[in-house]
Amino acid sequence: MPQRAAIVTGGSRGIGFAIAEVLGEEGFRVTIAARKPDTLERAAAELREKGIEIEAVAANMAEEEGIHAVVERHGERFGRLDVLVNNAGVGIGATAGEHQTKHIDMQLDVNLRAIVVFYRECLELLRSAGAEHRNALVVNLASLAGKSPQPWLSVYSATKAAVIAYTQAMNKELNGEGIKSVAFCPGFVDTDMTVFVKETVPAEEMLRTNDIAEALRFLLRVSPACVIPEIVFQRPGETI
Repeated sequence: MPQRAAIVTGGSRGIGFAIAEVLGEEGFRVTIAARKPDTLERAAAELREKGIEIEAVAANMAEEEGIHAVVERHGERFGRLDVLVNNAGVGIGATAGEHQTKHIDMQLDVNLRAIVVFYRECLELLRSAGAEHRNALVVNLASLAGKSPQPWLSVYSATKAAVIAYTQAMNKELNGEGIKSVAFCPGFVDTDMTVFVKETVPAEEMLRTNDIAEALRFLLRVSPACVIPEIVFQRPGETI
């Protein structure tokens, strides 16, 4: 069987880095993409030291040209795509009367539009993988906020709810071609993105990045007959 390959956006830190590491442990060759070249190269070097074959592409997921660059480089290096992980995301809190248009656009572009464009640009490669083994997989990072929208994080919540809806639509559209989609919906995860809430929710009480990454390991093992459209990750006692 040919060695499989994956793309992970936002792969230089946090959940994306943990997912890239799991994919590497499972024998995948991995393209990681992130906006900051220095952080990305440090992550790539760390993964390579673990014996993982890595391509690193610095790109802004808010820009269509950046998405094109990621997919093009991946195709040139690895020639196939079995798993796409749309992990890159941004959250900017504000009240209804204080939203800045540039921050609204940034969240819509990175959290939602980038996912739609990645599907479009990766579809040929995903279809080839689906035709081969009926188990091509797209993981879209949503959020518990997409299930239970929150004040102050209203735009972020709306984008993540849209990610869940888009994931459902893609399953209806692409399952017949051997392409599965799953929305990951975690609550607060102990990363630098949750610093703003750590005075209220201590880091030791938050989800771990490996909690999310290990869910992907499970998904890699299910049969082509099994589609899991959504996984919700909650802290003990947390409700939606």
